[in-house]
Amino acid sequence: MNAVGDAASDEEILVGLVSRRFSCRGYRPDPVPRSIIERIAGIAQRTASWCNAQPWQMHIIGGGALERARQEMPEHARVHEPTPDLDWPNAYEGIYLERRRECGLQLYAATGVKRGDREAGGRQRLQNFRFFGAPHVAIVTTDRLLGIYGAIDCGAYVANFMLAAQANGVASIAQAALAAYPEFWRKRLSLGGDRLIVCGISFGYEDSAHPANRFRTTRASTEDVLRWVD
Repeated sequence: MNAVGDAASDEEILVGLVSRRFSCRGYRPDPVPRSIIERIAGIAQRTASWCNAQPWQMHIIGGGALERARQEMPEHARVHEPTPDLDWPNAYEGIYLERRRECGLQLYAATGVKRGDREAGGRQRLQNFRFFGAPHVAIVTTDRLLGIYGAIDCGAYVANFMLAAQANGVASIAQAALAAYPEFWRKRLSLGGDRLIVCGISFGYEDSAHPANRFRTTRASTEDVLRWVD
């Protein structure tokens, strides 16, 4: 096959992976073999980073440690105020607010939460802190001294980790909610103050029958994103 043919084949594979990947919110309990997780992480390790710093480190939690966290974190989130290491957005306005609402309304519709039902909405939000039933959670950290650009590098790593997971038949969801309570993780993972918690990734094998997995969010068109300067 010539170079053009190879490039087209690579593009088709990439488009397929990007198109199939989604934020999975319902998992089967069976764990992913460690060899597959290591394969996924090995692929993600090729992520580009500023000055090749590769600031990401990842704690992968499973088994009894994960079940203890699954039991403890909802209560921790209930009684503690969020104190993320990285500032949250000041506000969602305009199109960003519309997109956020679209995602939330689709999730609630899929899971049977009626508009205005705060109790049911609260129960659904708590699923974040139960990791949506996933058998694994990865906590992604960066070096404090690298500042925002270390976090940006980690964002690229997270995207590649999830695509590599998809390529290996593993579903995932990136969770900023888990980074809202960094001291919860510092205590359990023996992390020092030199590491900033960027986000979590819950992952495992998709429960295709779970109602939360029945919707897909939309994407803006390239015309909304690109600005040509000639």
